[in-house]
Amino acid sequence: MYHAETPEGFSGMQNVQEQVVAIIAEQAVKEPAEVSLDATLDDLGIDSLGLVEAIFAIEEAFDIQVPFNANAPEDSGFDISSVKSIARAVEGLIEAAKT
Repeated sequence: MYHAETPEGFSGMQNVQEQVVAIIAEQAVKEPAEVSLDATLDDLGIDSLGLVEAIFAIEEAFDIQVPFNANAPEDSGFDISSVKSIARAVEGLIEAAKT
């Protein structure tokens, strides 16, 4: 499983994006450079189990709670439509956790 530094070690939201890409790349068994921000999880060959594992890894890496329901992903309020949308959602959760 992917382990990132604590959020205090991040120098900004660009780094969040890079960490999310790295987590997703690991689930897709790809190098981060092979993961386009516009790619969907289907494009990367990530199935529902891989998605759940990625969500757990993101929660652990950033010390956040992702509002995601694997049984009803469309109702969870966490946009998984692309790698970029996942990174943006994570950034929003990190910002919300600061307040």
